[in-house]
Parts: sequence; structure tokens; C-alpha cells
Amino acid sequence: MTDEIQHQINAGQFLDDWHKAAGEADFDAYFNAIAQNGFYVGTDEREVWTKEQFAAFSKPFFDKGRAWDFTPKERTMVVSPTENYVWFNETLDTWMGVCRGSGVLSYTEEDGFKIQQYVLSLTVPNPKMRDVIRLLENDNNAN
Repeated sequence: MTDEIQHQINAGQFLDDWHKAAGEADFDAYFNAIAQNGFYVGTDEREVWTKEQFAAFSKPFFDKGRAWDFTPKERTMVVSPTENYVWFNETLDTWMGVCRGSGVLSYTEEDGFKIQQYVLSLTVPNPKMRDVIRLLENDNNAN
């Protein structure tokens, strides 16, 4: 097995553990996986959070023992030549249906993997796009 493939396996396990921490409402494990200068971008256009902002928003959910349960279905990764970064995208089973997560992991010997950026997106089948656009236009007109 090449070093790059092993690095992908390790990065995949890191992401699996991160998702599991949310499902188990393990606040410390979940947020320790995000880099100090990391970002989480949610599904709403206003959800571009620093680690600190995202932790503050999320804490009440974790404190109730009910965060979110995202189960990875598929994942692709690209490892930088230096193995210090991994770019990934994944499809997830969620309470919202199938979503896509994408982002960048950094890696150092001292800290291991850390999430630099994670972007969660809803997936919309192309044949449903016009319906979604109409729904959003109606919502915008109501405001």
C-alpha cells in the first residue's frame, strides 16, 4: 500500500470519527477536530462560521444529547504531494435527505488531521431544480 493510499484511509477514518462524534453529541471530540482557524459553511447562505461561532451555535444541541447524524455514503479525496492537505467531497445520508460535504483537511505530525474548511450542501436533482427555484422565489417574495 502506498503512503498516499494510507493517508487517504487515515483521513477517511478521521472524517468518519468526526461525523460519529456529532451523532453521539460528543462536543469536545467534534470541535477538537476543527482547526482553530477553521470554517464551517452550512446550508443557509448566512451560515459561514468560524470554529468559535459554530461551536457557540451548536453547543445547545450537543448539550441536549442530540446533535446531528450524518452518515457518509461515498467519499473521494485528493492528497497534496506533501501530504499536508487533503481535499475531499462526500455524499451523506442526513435528516435533510442526501447532502454533500466538501472541504479541506490539514495534516501535521503534531496535530494529526484538522478540518480547515467544511461545506455542507443540499443536493437537488436537476429535474427538480425549477421547482426549488420557484419555492425560493415565493419565499423571497413573502419576506
